[in-house]
Amino acid sequence: MQIIIFGLSVSSSWGNGHATIWRGLISELTKGGHGVTFFERDVSYYAYYRDFTGISGMELVLYKEWDEVKEIAVERIGSADVSIVTSYCPDALKAAELLKGTDCLKVFYDLDSPVTLKAVERGVSPEYIGDRGLSGYDLVLSYTGGIALEKLVMVLGARHALPLYGSFDPGSHHPAGLVEDFRSDLSYLGTFASDRQSKLDQLFIQPARMLPSSRFVLAGAQYPKDFPWTENIFFVNHLSPPDHPGFYCSSRFTLNITREAMAEMGFCPSGRLFEAAGCKVPVISDWWPGLERFFEPGKEIIVVKTAGDVLDAMKMSDNQRVEIAEAAFKRATARHTASTRAQELIDILESF
Repeated sequence: MQIIIFGLSVSSSWGNGHATIWRGLISELTKGGHGVTFFERDVSYYAYYRDFTGISGMELVLYKEWDEVKEIAVERIGSADVSIVTSYCPDALKAAELLKGTDCLKVFYDLDSPVTLKAVERGVSPEYIGDRGLSGYDLVLSYTGGIALEKLVMVLGARHALPLYGSFDPGSHHPAGLVEDFRSDLSYLGTFASDRQSKLDQLFIQPARMLPSSRFVLAGAQYPKDFPWTENIFFVNHLSPPDHPGFYCSSRFTLNITREAMAEMGFCPSGRLFEAAGCKVPVISDWWPGLERFFEPGKEIIVVKTAGDVLDAMKMSDNQRVEIAEAAFKRATARHTASTRAQELIDILESF
Protein backbone atom coordinates (compact mmCIF):
# COMPACT_ATOMS: atom_id res chain seq x y z
CA MET A 1 0.00 0.00 0.00
CA GLN A 2 1.31 3.47 -0.93
CA ILE A 3 0.46 6.08 1.72
CA ILE A 4 0.89 9.85 1.41
CA ILE A 5 0.81 12.00 4.55
CA PHE A 6 0.45 15.78 4.71
CA GLY A 7 1.32 16.55 8.32
CA LEU A 8 2.65 19.03 10.84
CA SER A 9 6.18 17.71 11.37
CA VAL A 10 7.85 14.33 11.56
CA SER A 11 11.37 15.80 11.43
CA SER A 12 11.19 17.69 14.74
CA SER A 13 9.64 16.78 18.08
CA TRP A 14 10.11 20.30 19.47
CA GLY A 15 6.76 21.14 21.07
CA ASN A 16 5.27 18.53 18.78
CA GLY A 17 3.97 15.20 20.04
CA HIS A 18 2.82 14.29 16.53
CA ALA A 19 6.42 13.56 15.50
CA THR A 20 7.00 10.72 17.96
CA ILE A 21 3.67 9.08 17.10
CA TRP A 22 4.33 9.26 13.37
CA ARG A 23 7.88 7.95 13.63
CA GLY A 24 6.70 4.81 15.38
CA LEU A 25 3.75 4.26 13.04
CA ILE A 26 5.71 4.93 9.85
CA SER A 27 8.56 2.70 10.92
CA GLU A 28 6.16 -0.20 11.42
CA LEU A 29 4.30 0.53 8.18
CA THR A 30 7.48 0.44 6.13
CA LYS A 31 8.63 -2.75 7.89
CA GLY A 32 5.35 -4.24 6.70
CA GLY A 33 6.22 -3.39 3.09
CA HIS A 34 4.09 -0.26 2.78
CA GLY A 35 5.49 2.85 1.12
CA VAL A 36 5.15 6.18 2.93
CA THR A 37 5.77 9.74 1.74
CA PHE A 38 5.50 12.55 4.32
CA PHE A 39 5.06 16.16 3.17
CA GLU A 40 6.22 18.72 5.74
CA ARG A 41 6.58 22.48 5.50
CA ASP A 42 10.14 23.40 6.41
CA VAL A 43 9.78 26.09 9.08
CA SER A 44 12.65 27.66 11.02
CA TYR A 45 11.71 26.57 14.55
CA TYR A 46 11.41 22.90 13.54
CA ALA A 47 14.58 23.14 11.44
CA TYR A 48 16.48 24.51 14.45
CA TYR A 49 15.38 21.55 16.61
CA ARG A 50 15.38 18.88 13.91
CA ASP A 51 16.01 15.54 15.64
CA PHE A 52 15.02 13.08 12.92
CA THR A 53 17.46 10.45 11.69
CA GLY A 54 15.30 8.97 8.94
CA ILE A 55 13.18 5.85 8.47
CA SER A 56 14.04 3.19 5.91
CA GLY A 57 11.36 3.08 3.24
CA MET A 58 9.97 6.56 3.98
CA GLU A 59 10.39 9.61 1.77
CA LEU A 60 10.39 12.96 3.58
CA VAL A 61 9.51 15.90 1.34
CA LEU A 62 10.48 19.21 2.98
CA TYR A 63 9.34 22.40 1.29
CA LYS A 64 9.39 26.13 2.01
CA GLU A 65 6.32 27.11 -0.02
CA TRP A 66 3.39 25.01 -1.26
CA ASP A 67 3.80 26.06 -4.88
CA GLU A 68 7.28 24.55 -5.05
CA VAL A 69 5.97 21.12 -4.06
CA LYS A 70 2.48 21.12 -5.58
CA GLU A 71 3.43 19.18 -8.73
CA ILE A 72 5.29 16.59 -6.68
CA ALA A 73 2.24 16.20 -4.44
CA VAL A 74 -0.02 15.69 -7.46
CA GLU A 75 2.33 13.03 -8.80
CA ARG A 76 2.52 11.18 -5.46
CA ILE A 77 -1.24 11.34 -4.93
CA GLY A 78 -1.76 9.92 -8.41
CA SER A 79 0.06 6.72 -7.49
CA ALA A 80 -1.14 6.52 -3.86
CA ASP A 81 -3.65 4.11 -2.38
CA VAL A 82 -4.27 6.38 0.60
CA SER A 83 -3.71 10.09 1.25
CA ILE A 84 -3.84 11.32 4.85
CA VAL A 85 -4.14 14.96 5.89
CA THR A 86 -3.61 15.74 9.58
CA SER A 87 -4.66 18.33 12.11
CA TYR A 88 -2.32 21.32 12.36
CA CYS A 89 -0.89 20.64 8.91
CA PRO A 90 -0.27 24.23 7.71
CA ASP A 91 -1.28 23.33 4.13
CA ALA A 92 -4.14 20.98 4.99
CA LEU A 93 -6.74 22.79 2.88
CA LYS A 94 -4.42 23.01 -0.15
CA ALA A 95 -3.66 19.31 0.13
CA ALA A 96 -7.37 18.52 0.49
CA GLU A 97 -8.06 20.49 -2.68
CA LEU A 98 -5.61 18.29 -4.60
CA LEU A 99 -7.41 15.18 -3.39
CA LYS A 100 -10.72 16.12 -4.98
CA GLY A 101 -11.65 13.77 -7.81
CA THR A 102 -8.74 11.40 -7.20
CA ASP A 103 -9.10 7.65 -6.79
CA CYS A 104 -7.11 7.25 -3.58
CA LEU A 105 -8.77 6.81 -0.20
CA LYS A 106 -9.03 10.28 1.37
CA VAL A 107 -8.39 10.32 5.11
CA PHE A 108 -8.18 13.04 7.73
CA TYR A 109 -6.36 12.13 10.95
CA ASP A 110 -7.21 14.49 13.79
CA LEU A 111 -4.59 14.07 16.48
CA ASP A 112 -6.23 16.94 18.38
CA SER A 113 -9.96 16.18 18.06
CA PRO A 114 -11.20 17.77 21.31
CA VAL A 115 -9.18 20.93 20.61
CA THR A 116 -10.55 21.03 17.07
CA LEU A 117 -14.14 20.55 18.22
CA LYS A 118 -13.83 23.06 21.05
CA ALA A 119 -12.62 25.71 18.61
CA VAL A 120 -15.44 24.99 16.14
CA GLU A 121 -18.04 25.18 18.91
CA ARG A 122 -16.64 28.61 19.84
CA GLY A 123 -17.08 29.70 16.23
CA VAL A 124 -13.35 29.70 15.46
CA SER A 125 -12.63 27.18 12.71
CA PRO A 126 -9.02 25.89 12.81
CA GLU A 127 -6.95 26.61 9.70
CA TYR A 128 -6.90 22.91 8.80
CA ILE A 129 -10.72 22.71 8.73
CA GLY A 130 -12.43 24.35 5.75
CA ASP A 131 -15.97 25.56 5.19
CA ARG A 132 -17.09 22.02 4.33
CA GLY A 133 -15.76 20.63 7.58
CA LEU A 134 -14.59 17.06 7.10
CA SER A 135 -17.27 15.96 4.63
CA GLY A 136 -14.79 15.80 1.75
CA TYR A 137 -12.92 12.86 3.29
CA ASP A 138 -13.88 9.23 2.98
CA LEU A 139 -12.75 8.55 6.54
CA VAL A 140 -11.79 10.52 9.64
CA LEU A 141 -9.43 8.98 12.18
CA SER A 142 -9.28 10.42 15.67
CA TYR A 143 -6.57 10.27 18.32
CA THR A 144 -9.47 10.56 20.80
CA GLY A 145 -12.38 8.14 21.11
CA GLY A 146 -15.66 8.39 23.00
CA ILE A 147 -17.97 11.31 22.32
CA ALA A 148 -15.38 12.98 20.07
CA LEU A 149 -16.20 10.42 17.37
CA GLU A 150 -19.89 11.35 17.44
CA LYS A 151 -19.09 15.06 17.32
CA LEU A 152 -16.75 14.65 14.35
CA VAL A 153 -19.75 13.27 12.48
CA MET A 154 -22.47 15.55 13.87
CA VAL A 155 -20.51 18.82 14.04
CA LEU A 156 -17.95 18.47 11.24
CA GLY A 157 -19.78 16.19 8.83
CA ALA A 158 -17.39 13.25 8.85
CA ARG A 159 -18.79 10.31 6.88
CA HIS A 160 -17.08 7.78 9.13
CA ALA A 161 -15.08 8.46 12.31
CA LEU A 162 -12.93 5.80 13.96
CA PRO A 163 -10.30 5.96 16.71
CA LEU A 164 -6.59 5.48 16.12
CA TYR A 165 -5.08 6.00 19.55
CA GLY A 166 -1.54 6.86 20.49
CA SER A 167 1.19 4.28 20.91
CA PHE A 168 4.87 3.84 21.68
CA ASP A 169 7.79 2.26 19.88
CA PRO A 170 9.56 -0.32 22.11
CA GLY A 171 12.67 0.25 20.02
CA SER A 172 12.90 3.86 21.18
CA HIS A 173 11.10 3.77 24.55
CA HIS A 174 12.44 1.02 26.80
CA PRO A 175 14.05 0.58 30.23
CA ALA A 176 17.36 2.45 30.49
CA GLY A 177 19.97 3.46 33.04
CA LEU A 178 19.82 6.49 35.30
CA VAL A 179 21.02 9.84 33.92
CA GLU A 180 22.15 12.08 36.77
CA ASP A 181 20.93 15.32 35.15
CA PHE A 182 17.43 13.84 34.90
CA ARG A 183 17.34 12.22 38.35
CA SER A 184 14.09 13.10 40.11
CA ASP A 185 11.49 12.02 42.60
CA LEU A 186 8.86 13.24 40.15
CA SER A 187 9.27 14.24 36.51
CA TYR A 188 6.99 15.83 33.95
CA LEU A 189 7.44 15.85 30.18
CA GLY A 190 5.17 18.10 28.14
CA THR A 191 4.98 21.24 26.02
CA PHE A 192 3.58 24.27 27.86
CA ALA A 193 -0.17 24.70 27.37
CA SER A 194 -2.24 27.30 29.20
CA ASP A 195 -5.13 24.87 29.63
CA ARG A 196 -2.85 22.44 31.48
CA GLN A 197 -1.33 25.06 33.76
CA SER A 198 -3.83 24.86 36.64
CA LYS A 199 -3.34 21.10 36.94
CA LEU A 200 0.42 21.45 36.53
CA ASP A 201 0.40 23.93 39.38
CA GLN A 202 -1.67 21.65 41.59
CA LEU A 203 -0.05 18.31 40.78
CA PHE A 204 3.57 19.32 40.20
CA ILE A 205 4.45 22.80 41.46
CA GLN A 206 2.56 22.58 44.75
CA PRO A 207 4.10 19.19 45.63
CA ALA A 208 7.52 20.67 44.80
CA ARG A 209 6.87 23.51 47.25
CA MET A 210 5.66 21.06 49.89
CA LEU A 211 8.69 18.77 49.46
CA PRO A 212 11.66 21.18 49.24
CA SER A 213 14.18 18.39 49.83
CA SER A 214 12.86 16.35 46.88
CA ARG A 215 14.00 16.83 43.29
CA PHE A 216 11.53 17.61 40.50
CA VAL A 217 12.43 17.74 36.79
CA LEU A 218 10.31 19.34 34.07
CA ALA A 219 11.10 18.99 30.36
CA GLY A 220 9.33 20.70 27.50
CA ALA A 221 9.18 23.62 25.12
CA GLN A 222 7.55 27.06 25.16
CA TYR A 223 7.48 27.67 28.92
CA PRO A 224 7.10 31.40 29.68
CA LYS A 225 9.61 33.48 31.62
CA ASP A 226 7.09 34.09 34.39
CA PHE A 227 6.53 30.37 35.02
CA PRO A 228 6.38 29.82 38.82
CA TRP A 229 9.64 27.88 39.25
CA THR A 230 10.83 26.65 42.63
CA GLU A 231 14.42 25.98 43.65
CA ASN A 232 13.92 22.21 43.50
CA ILE A 233 12.39 22.16 39.99
CA PHE A 234 15.04 21.58 37.33
CA PHE A 235 14.19 22.45 33.74
CA VAL A 236 15.15 20.79 30.44
CA ASN A 237 14.25 23.04 27.51
CA HIS A 238 13.99 20.41 24.77
CA LEU A 239 14.14 16.66 25.18
CA SER A 240 14.70 14.69 21.98
CA PRO A 241 13.04 11.25 21.74
CA PRO A 242 16.38 9.40 22.07
CA ASP A 243 16.69 10.99 25.52
CA HIS A 244 13.20 9.97 26.66
CA PRO A 245 14.19 6.58 28.14
CA GLY A 246 16.95 8.12 30.23
CA PHE A 247 14.59 10.88 31.35
CA TYR A 248 11.78 8.55 32.38
CA CYS A 249 14.03 5.92 33.95
CA SER A 250 15.77 8.51 36.11
CA SER A 251 12.43 9.27 37.80
CA ARG A 252 10.84 7.48 40.73
CA PHE A 253 7.51 8.59 39.23
CA THR A 254 6.52 10.57 36.16
CA LEU A 255 3.44 12.77 35.85
CA ASN A 256 0.85 12.91 33.08
CA ILE A 257 -1.47 15.92 32.72
CA THR A 258 -4.21 16.07 30.09
CA ARG A 259 -5.27 19.20 28.23
CA GLU A 260 -8.62 20.55 29.41
CA ALA A 261 -10.60 19.93 26.21
CA MET A 262 -9.29 16.38 25.94
CA ALA A 263 -9.96 15.55 29.58
CA GLU A 264 -13.55 16.75 29.20
CA MET A 265 -14.24 14.42 26.26
CA GLY A 266 -12.20 11.53 27.62
CA PHE A 267 -10.76 8.48 25.84
CA CYS A 268 -7.65 10.57 25.20
CA PRO A 269 -4.49 8.67 26.17
CA SER A 270 -1.37 10.79 25.77
CA GLY A 271 1.62 9.16 24.16
CA ARG A 272 3.44 9.89 27.44
CA LEU A 273 1.37 7.22 29.17
CA PHE A 274 2.53 4.51 26.78
CA GLU A 275 6.10 5.78 26.54
CA ALA A 276 6.61 5.87 30.30
CA ALA A 277 4.97 2.45 30.69
CA GLY A 278 7.33 1.12 28.01
CA CYS A 279 10.22 2.41 30.10
CA LYS A 280 8.86 0.66 33.22
CA VAL A 281 8.28 3.90 35.11
CA PRO A 282 5.11 4.30 37.25
CA VAL A 283 2.80 7.05 36.01
CA ILE A 284 0.85 9.47 38.20
CA SER A 285 -2.01 10.92 36.16
CA ASP A 286 -5.08 13.08 36.28
CA TRP A 287 -8.35 11.29 35.56
CA TRP A 288 -10.56 11.43 32.45
CA PRO A 289 -13.46 9.29 31.19
CA GLY A 290 -12.25 6.07 29.60
CA LEU A 291 -8.84 6.00 31.32
CA GLU A 292 -9.55 2.50 32.63
CA ARG A 293 -9.79 1.22 29.06
CA PHE A 294 -6.06 1.79 28.68
CA PHE A 295 -4.63 1.29 32.18
CA GLU A 296 -6.27 0.01 35.36
CA PRO A 297 -6.21 2.68 38.11
CA GLY A 298 -4.45 1.51 41.24
CA LYS A 299 -2.86 -1.44 39.50
CA GLU A 300 -1.27 -0.08 36.33
CA ILE A 301 -1.50 3.68 36.87
CA ILE A 302 -1.86 6.04 39.86
CA VAL A 303 -4.77 8.47 39.51
CA VAL A 304 -4.70 11.72 41.49
CA LYS A 305 -6.85 14.82 41.92
CA THR A 306 -4.98 16.94 44.46
CA ALA A 307 -1.47 17.83 45.57
CA GLY A 308 -2.10 15.70 48.65
CA ASP A 309 -2.82 12.71 46.42
CA VAL A 310 0.52 13.25 44.69
CA LEU A 311 2.34 13.41 48.04
CA ASP A 312 0.65 10.17 49.12
CA ALA A 313 1.67 8.48 45.87
CA MET A 314 5.27 9.59 46.26
CA LYS A 315 5.40 7.85 49.67
CA MET A 316 4.73 4.52 47.99
CA SER A 317 7.21 1.74 48.71
CA ASP A 318 9.67 0.64 46.05
CA ASN A 319 7.94 -2.74 45.84
CA GLN A 320 4.60 -1.06 45.09
CA ARG A 321 6.22 1.20 42.50
CA VAL A 322 7.80 -1.75 40.73
CA GLU A 323 4.55 -3.73 40.74
CA ILE A 324 2.66 -0.86 39.09
CA ALA A 325 5.43 -0.21 36.58
CA GLU A 326 5.65 -3.90 35.64
CA ALA A 327 1.88 -4.21 35.22
CA ALA A 328 1.74 -1.09 33.02
CA PHE A 329 4.68 -2.34 30.96
CA LYS A 330 2.93 -5.65 30.35
CA ARG A 331 -0.29 -3.89 29.29
CA ALA A 332 1.50 -1.38 27.05
CA THR A 333 3.64 -3.94 25.25
CA ALA A 334 0.64 -6.20 24.68
CA ARG A 335 -1.82 -3.60 23.40
CA HIS A 336 -0.31 -0.18 22.76
CA THR A 337 2.80 -0.54 20.62
CA ALA A 338 3.38 1.21 17.31
CA SER A 339 3.29 -2.20 15.66
CA THR A 340 -0.20 -2.87 17.02
CA ARG A 341 -1.45 0.56 15.92
CA ALA A 342 0.08 0.25 12.46
CA GLN A 343 -1.76 -3.03 11.95
CA GLU A 344 -4.98 -1.42 13.23
CA LEU A 345 -4.47 1.37 10.71
CA ILE A 346 -3.94 -1.03 7.79
CA ASP A 347 -6.97 -3.08 8.82
CA ILE A 348 -9.11 0.08 8.86
CA LEU A 349 -7.82 1.33 5.53
CA GLU A 350 -8.32 -2.05 3.85
CA SER A 351 -11.91 -2.18 5.08
CA PHE A 352 -12.84 0.91 3.02
